[in-house]
Amino acid sequence: MSAKRVLAIGLDPEYVDFTGMPGLTPQVVRAYIDAQVERMRTLGYQAESCLIDTGDQAHLAVESVLRAQTFDCIVIGNGLRTPPAQLLLFERVLNLVHELAPGSRIAFNTNPADTAEAARRWIG
Repeated sequence: MSAKRVLAIGLDPEYVDFTGMPGLTPQVVRAYIDAQVERMRTLGYQAESCLIDTGDQAHLAVESVLRAQTFDCIVIGNGLRTPPAQLLLFERVLNLVHELAPGSRIAFNTNPADTAEAARRWIG
């Protein structure tokens, strides 16, 4: 039996405004993301991250990954779901997942440190 595949889609921390979030910096959040990808791997998943910017073409990176590979679970990060700034980008990403990965489970993390748990809820 092959390892279940997980894709974590989120905003690249370099494009996040951390004003009002004491202690968080792009470097701290990147470390959390990297640690979660590694945790998923230690749990036996084939895990990868797709970090995107906030530009008009950001969804193309997600589209490229989804066209190239299949995933058992796709975790969409909290930064993409934080309205109103990212609402359109979140909708684009969610619709791409719906269109290009209809067999994948969709999960949502609540912060960059619980991505593995979000995936485990849906694929064990």
